[in-house]
Amino acid sequence: MNPPARSILRIHLHDLGPGDQDLYENALALLRDLTPLVQALLPDAADLDVTGARRFFDRDTHGLAAMASLRLAAHFGLRATIGGGPNRMLAAMAAAASAPGTATVIDPTDEAIAAFLGPRPIGALYGVGPATARTLGEYGIHRIHDLLDIPAPTLQRILGKATADTLAARARGLDPRPVAPEQAPQTTSCTHTFTRDELDPDEHRRALLDLCERLGLRLRTSGQVATRLALTVAYADGSTTQRSRTLYEYTAHTPALRNSAYDLYTRLGLQRARVRTITLRTDLADAHHAVQQLLLDPADDKRRRIEAASDNARTRFGDQVIRPATLSGAVRRTPKA
Repeated sequence: MNPPARSILRIHLHDLGPGDQDLYENALALLRDLTPLVQALLPDAADLDVTGARRFFDRDTHGLAAMASLRLAAHFGLRATIGGGPNRMLAAMAAAASAPGTATVIDPTDEAIAAFLGPRPIGALYGVGPATARTLGEYGIHRIHDLLDIPAPTLQRILGKATADTLAARARGLDPRPVAPEQAPQTTSCTHTFTRDELDPDEHRRALLDLCERLGLRLRTSGQVATRLALTVAYADGSTTQRSRTLYEYTAHTPALRNSAYDLYTRLGLQRARVRTITLRTDLADAHHAVQQLLLDPADDKRRRIEAASDNARTRFGDQVIRPATLSGAVRRTPKA
C-alpha cells in the first residue's frame, strides 16, 4: 500500500513586530496542538506537517488550515495567510499567492499541481532569484511551464547541471525537504527605511553599514553574538526578497557582520531596483559560547580594541557620537529596531 500523500501548511502571521517574539513563540505552541511537526520560519511564519493530523482530527488539509486560522484568531487575535500542498515548496507558493488572511490549498494530484505551477512567473519558483530569472528570460523562459519545454541538456548549458536539474524537478512540483521541528532561536533585527524609493546601490550599502554598526553595538553591549544573518529587501511594489547564511564564526564584530551583509546583498543581483526598506536580522547565542578564531593579526586586534573603546563612548553619550566617516551625514533613514 502506498503511503498517504503528505499535507504541509505554510502559515504567515500578520502584524507581528520586532518586539513580538513572545507572541510568535506562543503562536507556535498553539500550532503544536495540531501537530508536533512544526518548523519555525522567523520572523513571522511556520511550516506544519499535518499528514497525521488529518486522521486524528478527521479533517482534510482545507479543514486543518481553517482550524489553524480560527485558533490563532481566537487565542491571540492574529490574522494568518495559509498555503497548503503536498510539500513545503507548494505550500509556500500557495501562501504567497493567497490574499492576506485567506487560505489556498493545492490538491496532491498531478493535474492540480501543473495547473497551479504552470502559468506562474519563473521568478515565483523556489530557488529562482532575480539574476537567474533574468538569465532564463533571455532565453524566452518566462513562466514555469516554459521551463518544462526546455530539453535537459539545453537547460544544463544555461544554468549548470546541478541548478538545472533542481529547478526542473521543482517545476514539476517536487520538493523532498521534510518539516524539521525545532525551537525558534532568539533573534534581533534592525530596519532602515529610505525617505524615498532608493535606486542607488551606494546608498543601499551605506544603509547596510549603518545597520551593521547598530547591530554590532547591540550585540556587544548585551553579551551576545550573531550565529546567522538574514537580509530582507522590500521594494517599491511591496514585494520582498531575502538571503541568509549561517556565519562561519559566531561574531559581534561589526566588520565581520558588514562583510557578510555586503555578500548577501551582492547575491541578490539587484539592478536598478527601487528599494524601500532593508532589514538585517540575526539569530543570537551567548557570547560565552562563541569561539573567536585566532588570526595572529595585529591590525585585527587593534580594530577590536578601538571597537571596544567606541562602544564605551557610544553607550555613555549615544550611538551617534562615533560613526564611520562613510555614514557622516550620508544615510537618510527612519530607524526601526
